[in-house]
Amino acid sequence: MRSKLTPPATVVVKVGSSSITNAGGGVDAESIGRIVQQVATVRSRGHDVVLVTSGAVAAGLPALGTQDRPTDIAGLQAAAAVGQGRLMESYTRAFSHHGLVTGQVLLTKDVLGNRQQYINARQTLDRLSELGAVPIVNENDTVVVDELRIGDNDRLAAIVSHMVGAELLVILTDTPGLYGSDPRIDPGAELLAAVRHTDKVLDEIRTAAKAGRFGTGGVATKIAAAQIAAWSGIPTIIAGAHDEGTVVRAVDGETVGTWIEPRDHGLTARKLWIAFGAPSEGRITIDAGATRALSQGGGSLLSVGVLSVDGGFLDGAAVEIADTDGALVGKGITMRDAVAIAEIAGKATAAGGGPVVHRDDLVVLA
Repeated sequence: MRSKLTPPATVVVKVGSSSITNAGGGVDAESIGRIVQQVATVRSRGHDVVLVTSGAVAAGLPALGTQDRPTDIAGLQAAAAVGQGRLMESYTRAFSHHGLVTGQVLLTKDVLGNRQQYINARQTLDRLSELGAVPIVNENDTVVVDELRIGDNDRLAAIVSHMVGAELLVILTDTPGLYGSDPRIDPGAELLAAVRHTDKVLDEIRTAAKAGRFGTGGVATKIAAAQIAAWSGIPTIIAGAHDEGTVVRAVDGETVGTWIEPRDHGLTARKLWIAFGAPSEGRITIDAGATRALSQGGGSLLSVGVLSVDGGFLDGAAVEIADTDGALVGKGITMRDAVAIAEIAGKATAAGGGPVVHRDDLVVLA
């Protein structure tokens, strides 16, 4: 549960566009300054801080003479290209008032999906902190070709948290934390002070948010990010960006926002990358026996338990593994391509020629 962090600890702070930009677009210097002040205070206490920030697109709109967010990929990328420099300029200026140097790290899905590039990115973040700089991370929005985001910067913050071995993830938002019901329509909505990452209420809130019945979709992404961090053994605090001293209070162990308790033991760095860094290239559906074997026995996925294969992936690809109801059982790196797996599906292990996914390359997420 909550406790004051003992230095030296690493804290990842994520801030969204709406918390640092004006209503009509453009960077809000006062909001930037408030967040930077807190990061500087945490740094002065002997902790390292990595800042994951959104806002490049919003920061670019005024310079382009518009307040309307583009709806096409090229327009979004153009706005991000203009705004990314302005966003970093604002952070750099604000941090310089505290004698701190910033370093920009732009990530893409391809970088996170390639194991060696993932390791290189992690080493860069570590070295920046060793040199006394504050790493500022964002998606490289100007070059993404399939979609603008990895998914969202909440997810990116969770991935960065386990890249740098953080002791705490703080997600700043426009509300004081998570509520058990929608506070817009329920005056008696309860602010959740603390929950476990497996608590049913989180799934209920995520489902309601995705269906548009609970605030915005941002609630769902923040819960998903907290649950990703939980697999790393990292606690998450979701709290108000505009509340006084949120980050400092979180690091001091005070009751602020909503605390999401993580797993007792995190996964290894490689398995965390398999689970959340490597993009899925296909799906393997397995029978009930294989589901039990993976969930309870900790074994490898064998050909005899495979029912079907979706996707045209090659061997060494990351794939989702699902049960007959479509529920996600796990994720792993295949030892064969999709065609070969389809050919041996349902066959005994001897005929199949070994595991389809070895247990060392398999993460059970059920």
